[in-house]
Amino acid sequence: MELRDDAFFMRRALQLASLGAGSVSPNPMVGAVIVLDGEIIGEGYHQQFGGPHAEVRAIASVADGALLRHSTLYVTLEPCAHFGKTPPCSDLIVEKGILRVVIGCRDPHLKVAGKGIARLHAAGIAVTEGVLEAECMKCNEAFIKSHTTGLPFITLKLAQTLDGKIATSLGASRWITGEESRSEVHRLRSDYDAVMVGEATVRADDAQLTVRHCSGRNPLRVVLDCRLSLPLESKIFDSEAQTLVVASSVYAGLPKAALLRDKGVTVLFVDEHSGKLDLHQVLVELHKRQVLSVLVEGGSRLSASFIREKLVDKILIFIAPKLFGGDGLSAFAPLGVSIPGQAVNLCFGLPQFFGRDLLVEAYVEA
Repeated sequence: MELRDDAFFMRRALQLASLGAGSVSPNPMVGAVIVLDGEIIGEGYHQQFGGPHAEVRAIASVADGALLRHSTLYVTLEPCAHFGKTPPCSDLIVEKGILRVVIGCRDPHLKVAGKGIARLHAAGIAVTEGVLEAECMKCNEAFIKSHTTGLPFITLKLAQTLDGKIATSLGASRWITGEESRSEVHRLRSDYDAVMVGEATVRADDAQLTVRHCSGRNPLRVVLDCRLSLPLESKIFDSEAQTLVVASSVYAGLPKAALLRDKGVTVLFVDEHSGKLDLHQVLVELHKRQVLSVLVEGGSRLSASFIREKLVDKILIFIAPKLFGGDGLSAFAPLGVSIPGQAVNLCFGLPQFFGRDLLVEAYVEA
């Protein structure tokens, strides 16, 4: 019989957890696997916000409950220890007499944060922590950042040529990347709580920012429109998805705000500094609305603003095998880097191909 270690079963739990992407926020994505004598006898994942947790589904999937007392439970995130929309999973694990629990990473939520593990230890259950911890933390990077910083997880998405251009000298950008890349962007949107752009991006191509090339939910559309200058007829103000417009508090008295609200659009006013919206305040307000993750699809100026304000966690760049040359529009507006030592340092993830395009993932180093 093939010898399988803890990492093998945790990888399966991670596969299950990922199935909850775009459905469980503001809860975390969690997968659980129950193993007896080296074989999986039950598994489950958190399928939707407010629904049964992964551990509950995995336990319920075991045909003979008596087997649980001889089994090991693998779970990507520490079992909860509090009453929320569902009872504590740690209590259920104790009640079922599960012999051992293997945990990928701890839950940073203040109501859990080690309490679930303590409950298991108190009941005499053997607990192993930190199996594939980095992978489990990445699975819930938005949830973890939310509960440790009080801000959403920010990903910049760019589509550019090999020489780093996002538009030609005339501003044309359709289409730099191929159909496969564009489909992947729609899938990404469905995984994020919100997608954000500036008014210039909306104005340039009347962006709709909905999920159309795949199945999935539409994220909240966030438009940074400092002076409420966008036409009311813009597609982003349609009823296909929720839209939140962020404007400067200087313009709070404009009648247009009421007209937008009449169309079902939420209008948020924040502070303005030197003609630019306070991005940190925007993110704080979004977090209050349970937005844990934001996909920023703006142009070079918005991307540069997020970088300069040190608000970016991850960058996704779809690189097309094309060249626009020096007269094209660069992916980033000036960042104030005058010597190499001032450069923004990144840590690359694994690259992927979508058709002929290359997707590069990079995390911003602290």
